[in-house]
Amino acid sequence: MATQLQRLIGSQLVPDPTLAKAIRLALVNEISDDDLIYFTHLLQAPNRATRSRYRRQIESEELVRLIPKFNALPHRPRGTQHASQSSRFTFVDLFAGAGGMRLGMQAAGGKCVFSSEIDNFARATYFRNFGELPFGDIQSIDREDIPPHDVLVGGFPCQPFSIAGLQRGFEDKRGGLFFEIDSILETYKPRAFLFENVGGLNSRRSSDALREILLRLEKRGYHCPTPKILNARHFGVPQNRARIFIVGFRSRTAMNRFEYPKARRKEVTVGKILSRALVDPRYYLSQRLLSTLEAHKSRHKRRGNGFGLQVLDRDDVANAIVVGGMGHERNLIRDPLPASVVRNLKGTPEVNSEGIRRMTPDEWARLQGYPRRFRFPVSDTQAYKQLGNSVAVPLITELGKQIALALCR
Repeated sequence: MATQLQRLIGSQLVPDPTLAKAIRLALVNEISDDDLIYFTHLLQAPNRATRSRYRRQIESEELVRLIPKFNALPHRPRGTQHASQSSRFTFVDLFAGAGGMRLGMQAAGGKCVFSSEIDNFARATYFRNFGELPFGDIQSIDREDIPPHDVLVGGFPCQPFSIAGLQRGFEDKRGGLFFEIDSILETYKPRAFLFENVGGLNSRRSSDALREILLRLEKRGYHCPTPKILNARHFGVPQNRARIFIVGFRSRTAMNRFEYPKARRKEVTVGKILSRALVDPRYYLSQRLLSTLEAHKSRHKRRGNGFGLQVLDRDDVANAIVVGGMGHERNLIRDPLPASVVRNLKGTPEVNSEGIRRMTPDEWARLQGYPRRFRFPVSDTQAYKQLGNSVAVPLITELGKQIALALCR
């Protein structure tokens, strides 16, 4: 049975033996990945009505015979990132990625009742940490699979509006995914929503797209305070990551009560999140690569551009981490290896003499405010991609708290 989860296990994307054993047992018991979505959401559902809805869905597809087998799995994964027992609001997590939005909203007192993510590598990470397999492509999800909820959160794809990209906006099919959110708002009418996107959505070139978004939200009956650009560096992480946030409420009273969170007075620096242990030499640049990057920067400097590598000091704040080479090149660290380690590096490319390296995936996770117990059961390449696409968790927590206050007063 060639399901997605079989392929994940076959390609060793889930190295954790407990999780791998659970999934293998599920597959042996003839539970497909689509079935597993319903089972994990059934087991994590916050209330009896939601659990009943998932159980009806399972029964309607004649899958109920598999429930006892799944529940009997000795190593059924339950995840490590749990919400508090008493939730202040429920929310759905769209374009969920690795789960950064969920972490932030759970820390603010929310309970996730539904998640959706198209990337299978990100779904593997989400499953590893939350014990739920997100539903797949939002364009293919039956609206009946989405339960009622108080708040809709989503970081719809930002590339169409990014200054680093072509800024094609809604002309890009990824930009059009906002209309899927619009459809869910129309169907379920949640009490509030929170959207995150790149600051480029507020640029002159993308201003028409932002106006269209706000106009559609108004037509759906939502009241929106002016969207605001907030920077992660002001909320407890050492990363200069400015993003625009759009918040809306069905109640004008709730909107009037809402306040964007205020920046913290004291900023954190990179030195606080760097590994204290010896970093694997594979993260160090070879002398040849370092020379190439330095030459590349010199060419741009002569042209009056500020592109190219940047080596950070421990007292610096990191540049925004993004998908692709630029996220690494502008966040290099000087961290010389001990001479004894360098002497023993045989059969590997020559490590540069200045001790300059890339940050590790764990360090990128700290830049985004992920807890240390959060695990990325994927390759470094995929972990960097998921973190570059993620949100700064502490900032989402502060926004979630303000939304909860506006709804609950």
